[in-house]
Amino acid sequence: MKQYTVLTLFPEMIIQAFSHSILARAQKENYISIEAIDIRAFSKNKQKHIDDYPYGGGVGMVMQAQPIYDAYQSIPEQKRGRVIYLSPQGKTFTQKIAQQLAKEENIVFLCGHYEGVDERVLEQLEVEEISIGDFILTGGEIAAITVIDAVARLVPGVLGKEASFQEESFSDGLLEYPQYTRPSVFMGRTVPEVLLSGHHGNIQKWRKEQSILRTKQKRPDLLK
Repeated sequence: MKQYTVLTLFPEMIIQAFSHSILARAQKENYISIEAIDIRAFSKNKQKHIDDYPYGGGVGMVMQAQPIYDAYQSIPEQKRGRVIYLSPQGKTFTQKIAQQLAKEENIVFLCGHYEGVDERVLEQLEVEEISIGDFILTGGEIAAITVIDAVARLVPGVLGKEASFQEESFSDGLLEYPQYTRPSVFMGRTVPEVLLSGHHGNIQKWRKEQSILRTKQKRPDLLK
């Protein structure tokens, strides 16, 4: 069973996000386990503050090292693994990275807030920084949810059939081909004849051609 542990100020966001649909079922069937640890619970001051003003001045607050480190230390050793800090400064998350992470038994995700996290705890935990894009969020939770969703669905058994994700966009470096379902005619638009032919060889050929065409039109950068 794969273990994903999230260090966060808002554990309810993480738990709620994975309480429905496919990943909720995957947890019940013990393919994956997703846990959230409240960093604030490890604050040592009465007000349970976990942030303070930055040394050197500047706007905003910085998350303190101690609560984060203690939250990490609370994780049983057998559940520790790579520590990923969701940060706009990290390498951009891709399907290839998702495939690599899906092979890991344990991953710890650190969600930042405010102006960031005390650099010393990032160094101490030897974090790997990952970004989901060149934009800023109010916190790392949504980014962590995104990465976990993309990774967990690649774990064998989670989707039921491995072929379900082998033909998806990016799995072979191309965008996915167009999909159709019943009825065969919708507002005058018909399903491509080849998909109704029952000829699997022709269907596969058409899908490959469409994937290449769609990639050229929408994401030519993937073909470089």
